[in-house]
Amino acid sequence: MGGESEKWILMVTARTPTNIAVIKYWGKRDETLILPINDSISVTLDPSHLCTTTTVSVSPSFDQDRMWLNGKEISLQGGRFQSCLREIRARAQDVEDKKKGIQIKKEDWQKLHLHIASYNNFPTAAGLASSAAGLACLVFSLAKLMNLKEDNSQLSAIARQGSGSACRSLYGGFVKWVMGKEDNGSDSLAVQLADEKHWDELVIIIAVVSAQQKETSSTSGMRDTVETSALIQHRAKEVVPKRTVQMEDAIQNRDFPSFARLACRDSNQFHAVCLDTYPPIFYMNDTSHRIISCVEKWNRAEGIPQVAYTFDAGPNAVMIARNRKTAALLLQRLLYNFPPQSDTDLDSYIIGDKSILIDAGIKDMKDVEALTPPPEVKDNIPLTQKSKGDVSYFICTRPGGGPVVLSDETQALLDPLTGLPK
Repeated sequence: MGGESEKWILMVTARTPTNIAVIKYWGKRDETLILPINDSISVTLDPSHLCTTTTVSVSPSFDQDRMWLNGKEISLQGGRFQSCLREIRARAQDVEDKKKGIQIKKEDWQKLHLHIASYNNFPTAAGLASSAAGLACLVFSLAKLMNLKEDNSQLSAIARQGSGSACRSLYGGFVKWVMGKEDNGSDSLAVQLADEKHWDELVIIIAVVSAQQKETSSTSGMRDTVETSALIQHRAKEVVPKRTVQMEDAIQNRDFPSFARLACRDSNQFHAVCLDTYPPIFYMNDTSHRIISCVEKWNRAEGIPQVAYTFDAGPNAVMIARNRKTAALLLQRLLYNFPPQSDTDLDSYIIGDKSILIDAGIKDMKDVEALTPPPEVKDNIPLTQKSKGDVSYFICTRPGGGPVVLSDETQALLDPLTGLPK
């Protein structure tokens, strides 16, 4: 292991995307192993706009496992963190860094302690799948540090034990989480349906309605739904199996109308199941409902879906436009209906891929104020009645790639000399 007195530190930094489900995962058949009651399908979002960066380090000088999230130390004692750490340590291999003169035998990993630092470039626990990106990044970076032989699909079965939807963040593009049948969960893992280049004309706009932590966590919400909802079993047994097949076909054929109808209907049914839970769970709010109305009116007026919407366990809307031209028209509609507060800087109101603003012909707040009602809106809404400030900001993004190791040491979140946050 290199001399015990040595103060060497070995580090790996990785970046992992978040994902948004278009066929929803809701409900577990095993709480401990996090085994779902149905398959789910997701789109991985471009990590340059939404991602978790994690640095993992090991040293004989560390006296306990420690973790920092967004600069704040958090406990690693939770069962889900422990499951991931245990599963990865059990699969660790020999590691040698000739440049630093470090040798670690696989049996040494059980005795060595880890320092972990993680940073999300988007709100945590606000319904933007931060736990998915976070746990996937933890597993992926530790697997690289400990030289695991497992491929990403096998790693996804470990990430799943930290956060169910984390398994889908081990791949880019379009991903299916196969529910599996085995009691031990060995066949409940993620598979890639198509990479991010397969359907790269899609554009995704996220309305961050609230960056607050949600009132009902996904974990407790799911448990309550499975225990009290009469609709959930019908959804899991009758509806989702058919929808999953249809969604796979829509993705393979780049059939946007089918994709949009399935995504919208599945999102709506997920929230209907939440309402059918007792006591009911409200993840969406009035702003969420107004966004749905805005998209549905436009889709109906065109006679063919232009935009899909989907909401996870929170009020934030994820809208998927069929191409850039449609995304520009969508952004005009969103800014017409949900303008920023007068003192808001447009640059901080639209983040991510800002080039869509140029496509939409919007350079500054004057252009926003000059927007005319879209054809499907009968009456011009007076500025005083518009939903100013109801959306915190918009993120413009697209389908993106899977996890990557960052070899540039300046991107590490831990100091290479101390193993503590920079």
